[in-house]
Amino acid sequence: MSRVYNFSAGPAVLPEEVLREAAEEMMDYRGSGMSVMEMSHRSKMFETIIGEAEADLRDLLAIPDNYKVLFLQGGASQQFAMVPMNLFKNRVGDYIITGQWAKKAYQEAKLYGTANAVASSADKTFSYIPDVSDLPISDDADYVYICENNTIYGTKFKTLPNTKGKTLVADLSSCFLSEPIDISKYGLIFAGAQKNVGPAGVVIAIIREDLITEDVLPGTPTMLRYKTHADEKSLYNTPPAYGIYICGKVFKWLKNRGGLEAMKEFNEKKAAILYDYLDQSQMFTGTVVEKDRSLMNVPFVTGNEELDALFVKESKAAGFENLKGHRSVGGMRASIYNAMPIEGVEKLVAFMKDFETKHGK
Repeated sequence: MSRVYNFSAGPAVLPEEVLREAAEEMMDYRGSGMSVMEMSHRSKMFETIIGEAEADLRDLLAIPDNYKVLFLQGGASQQFAMVPMNLFKNRVGDYIITGQWAKKAYQEAKLYGTANAVASSADKTFSYIPDVSDLPISDDADYVYICENNTIYGTKFKTLPNTKGKTLVADLSSCFLSEPIDISKYGLIFAGAQKNVGPAGVVIAIIREDLITEDVLPGTPTMLRYKTHADEKSLYNTPPAYGIYICGKVFKWLKNRGGLEAMKEFNEKKAAILYDYLDQSQMFTGTVVEKDRSLMNVPFVTGNEELDALFVKESKAAGFENLKGHRSVGGMRASIYNAMPIEGVEKLVAFMKDFETKHGK
């Protein structure tokens, strides 16, 4: 069979060489006589796997020594509760609402205290990032929260908010490891692996040590305390072992590609091919304000729902999968994560040009 070009927002495309290597090791991982799927998480071999994964991630992101790396379960959505459970001291969080996931996190925080929406782009269907240079940050806010890249709406914070000294918490699920970031500007970042790093089932959290305390909200379950996992180096219970193994391979793949500076350059080049076409097309229109466009998720429309549906149908027949937009917004969306080859975007644009010629006015 031939591989399709998978533009899914997540679970998403993974590097082919990572998949091939994992396939070769499926039955017998490095002479162990077993698959990593079957391996005890307490074994020396798995300790090496998770240890190397953390070391490579620290290297890629230049993570300072006073930050812990945690491999967790529950996906990014579980972090919507873990963040306030662990970081609420005054029980106040300030949220910048730029899409569905930030909104869900904001609503979850309300279960545990006061959540303030200090900025929002809901007035224009989350098609832009609001001005975050001078926000009405609450004096007693425990943190300021953002979803840095919006998978559904295709926007990206190019400048981090002025938190006025408050801890910045960021959901980086759909832009994690797509470009270098300065970890020291954040108190806590987390990312579901299934968009840009590995298979579903793993969430990676990077948290400053002073935020990992016993002082959590009363009733916080043991499994939902960052300290539980930090103290045990992500091995308090059986972790998503096979997912961590694949993430580790992706980290090595990124390092072999030249690291995150090289990935940023690659991703900018790749996204420009699609955005440049959208900007001159008479049929297709990008839905995001130009200065706030994501490199990872590119939503677009024709302006005609029937034509959108025809495009999705014909694109699938041509070997382009998962281009239908999120059910909440419609249209189309191409997710072009790290592992999407540049040829995939070039062939998509060629298909779009042909479609426009056939179905345009």
